[in-house]
Amino acid sequence: MSNTLHLPDLTIKGFRAIDDLTIPRLGRVTLLAGKNGVGKTTVLEAVRVFAARGRLSALFALLRDRQEIDSNANGDSRRVAEIDTTSLFYGRNSSESQSISIGPKNERLRIDVISLEEEVPTLLSVVDPVQGLSVRFRDTRQIRWNFSEDNLMLFQRHQPFPPNDKPEPEINLEELGPEIPSERNIARIWDSVALTNDEDRAVQALRLVLDHNIIGVAVIGDGDLTESKRRTVVRIEEQSRPVPLRSLGDGAVRLFGVSLALANSRGGFLLIDEAENGIHHSVQYDLWKMILRTAQENDVQVLATTHSWDCVRGFAYAAAEIGGAEGVLVRLDRDDSGLHAVEYSEEDLKVAADQGIEVR
Repeated sequence: MSNTLHLPDLTIKGFRAIDDLTIPRLGRVTLLAGKNGVGKTTVLEAVRVFAARGRLSALFALLRDRQEIDSNANGDSRRVAEIDTTSLFYGRNSSESQSISIGPKNERLRIDVISLEEEVPTLLSVVDPVQGLSVRFRDTRQIRWNFSEDNLMLFQRHQPFPPNDKPEPEINLEELGPEIPSERNIARIWDSVALTNDEDRAVQALRLVLDHNIIGVAVIGDGDLTESKRRTVVRIEEQSRPVPLRSLGDGAVRLFGVSLALANSRGGFLLIDEAENGIHHSVQYDLWKMILRTAQENDVQVLATTHSWDCVRGFAYAAAEIGGAEGVLVRLDRDDSGLHAVEYSEEDLKVAADQGIEVR
């Protein structure tokens, strides 16, 4: 198993709310702190695009999640997606002078706005000349374009350019938003870890927040993952029948989801937005110990965001205790000159936590 980080450092340029940001060092587990609206979630979105190597599906999903895609009916009542590609670029400017760059030193994904009239003239018999997106990573390049038909914006995909190129493989990635994981998402991940050692680890995670003696966990019910007929139940020693996981509180569901996501992102990324949500302050230390240890064992690179001092303090003590865990805190600050990253090592964090120094 490789323990080389996919992102030992990270530079983001021209992407959404970030004009130019360099984080000189990322750890095995990196916690991003900072004020609301400073750009923490945008960093996670950039990593999501990088892991997908700029694939159309990732760009589409990002815009969909931010409600930047509208569905409209055309003349024959079919519904198509109206996609605002300008929202991918800093300042919502998708002119040909704009570009996006995401990645570590010397290996960045690049997305440029191009003129299809110049790049792919053979298409002009099919569509009007329009702008497109050129996506480059390493030695491969692909072109994606949009065109207008009856004032509706459609996305199309051109063959790889040059034709013999194949896109780089995606990096495995799981992500948890600020909300409590849905039953559908828990069931999806559970199916891949059931009856493995990762199942035992997920049960151990539940014990961090529950005083009960948990015997086991199962996801029961019929139906596929597009339906909500499956639910997670927990067997507790003092109960004659299993109880729904959600009846044990949001913290139990959140921790269980984190543990499952760590198991399902081996060799890749786990992104956690607002990591403190649903987790009591007294559990933060145990939560981060579990994340730091499991990330190392499963070769997962974790990036999480927070604006909670309790979360930062729990992370600080856990990272300082577990030697070689590669826990890094990065505070994002924005001023008149732009967005800046301030790094805190495990040693810095321990001092800050001991002395109550505010580092959010």
